[in-house]
Amino acid sequence: MLNRLGVTAQKDGLRTMHSVIDVSTHGPGLYDITASVTECIAEARAGSGLVNLFIQHTSASLVIQENADPTVLQDLRTFFDDIAPRIRAYRHNSEGDDDMPAHIRAALTQSNLLIPFEDNRLMLGSWQGVFVFEHRDRPHTRRVLATTIS
Repeated sequence: MLNRLGVTAQKDGLRTMHSVIDVSTHGPGLYDITASVTECIAEARAGSGLVNLFIQHTSASLVIQENADPTVLQDLRTFFDDIAPRIRAYRHNSEGDDDMPAHIRAALTQSNLLIPFEDNRLMLGSWQGVFVFEHRDRPHTRRVLATTIS
């Protein structure tokens, strides 16, 4: 994962900073970006506020999920395979059999997350992590915009 620092702006006492997190995926699965988001917050030197995460894709998504037991992530993948199977007569299949199921899975999850932080630390629960949920079969580079607001 690669963090690139972006633009900082201040207006009417509200400070925002935009960063980009590029996530290399290697096929379907959940990719933990918690450390990268924390790095964006630290680089913004915002102290306390909110971080908005937005993924710029329609076949991958963002989720907050348990980060302690990997079987949780495996079961999530299995569940989404069951509710949006690849083997079905989808009309939209121009990019392959995994294309439409990926769009369905992304529609059922989130493209945007808003997370509070204090003292440059995400205010997540003990077992929570932030993940990019890749829904396509082949490798991709997924772009997540992180905007800190303080």
